[in-house]
Amino acid sequence: MPENLKTTNLKQHIRQFKTMSADTKQQASKEKTNESNRSSEAQVGLFVIFTLIAAFLLMEVAGSVSLFSDSIAVDTRFENIKDLRTGDPVKVAGVKVGRVVTIAFDSNKVLVKLEIDQDKQAAIRTDSEASIQFEGLMGQHYVAIKFGDSGLPIENGTVLTTREQPDLSTLMAKLEGVADGVENMSTSFSGDTFGDILGPLGDLIKENKDKLTAMLSNFEKVSREIAKGEGTIGKLISDPEFYESATATVNKLEQTTNEINLAVEDARNIVTRLNKGVGTLGKLTTDDTLYNESTVAMNNLKEILIKLNQGKGSIGMLINDPSLLNNATTTLQKVNKATESLEDQGPMSVIGMAVGNLF
Repeated sequence: MPENLKTTNLKQHIRQFKTMSADTKQQASKEKTNESNRSSEAQVGLFVIFTLIAAFLLMEVAGSVSLFSDSIAVDTRFENIKDLRTGDPVKVAGVKVGRVVTIAFDSNKVLVKLEIDQDKQAAIRTDSEASIQFEGLMGQHYVAIKFGDSGLPIENGTVLTTREQPDLSTLMAKLEGVADGVENMSTSFSGDTFGDILGPLGDLIKENKDKLTAMLSNFEKVSREIAKGEGTIGKLISDPEFYESATATVNKLEQTTNEINLAVEDARNIVTRLNKGVGTLGKLTTDDTLYNESTVAMNNLKEILIKLNQGKGSIGMLINDPSLLNNATTTLQKVNKATESLEDQGPMSVIGMAVGNLF
């Protein structure tokens, strides 16, 4: 009996131990599963974070966004933007300075808004010119901007002038037309055609063989004399005196040109001084006081002439009063008669008349 009891108790203990072992394994499995889930979630979270960072960096490098630099907006209008897309780069002399932001229709043209990096905007002026270019036959399109000459620095809202470039299809069509023309030309010149063209030329050469031979002989003789320095042309080519004379002439011309440049520079300086009002002529040219005084003097002279024409004042009356002219004429006539009577009388008579008139 006691042995049976011990056996029963032992079986119960073994059963309980197995049950506890199963529960422990199940609990450990659950904890392991939870840890695995937490690890997977952490890995997924880190993957998402790194993916977002990589996406932002790629967009920054590609030029589609600008997160770390200030920029200004510039507008351009094209008739045909070809295959240009938002995010495509903007370059000046091959250097990337911005990107294409938006593309939209505007008054029968395409409005392309550009975003220029603020630290590179000094390379672009208001008179800069924009055009659409592409890198190679299958390359990416981009907006190319030329340097400006005398324009002002760009600012937000500046509208740049544009220049249209022929697209690839137009170039291919032109090349196809050239190829067709060459093909037609080569087809039209067959063997018979070349024979018809060269035949008369060969006959002409045969008929004038002696003349052509004489011409070539004369040409050879002339070239030999020139090489020896004989004749006028030969002396001009080989004579060192002519070379020195020509060099001296060129030097004189250069000196004359320098003097002309100096004279032009002096004239430019004089004009500049006149414009600035320096010196007597400059003051006469630019000083408003002289102009005002001259205007007043001309007005006064005009008033005097008007008064003279109207007969006002002593001089006006002298000029316009006919009675004064008549009196002057009568007086001159009397003086003339008195002079004639004096000539007829002797000196003593004249003295006696003068003394009589005095006393």
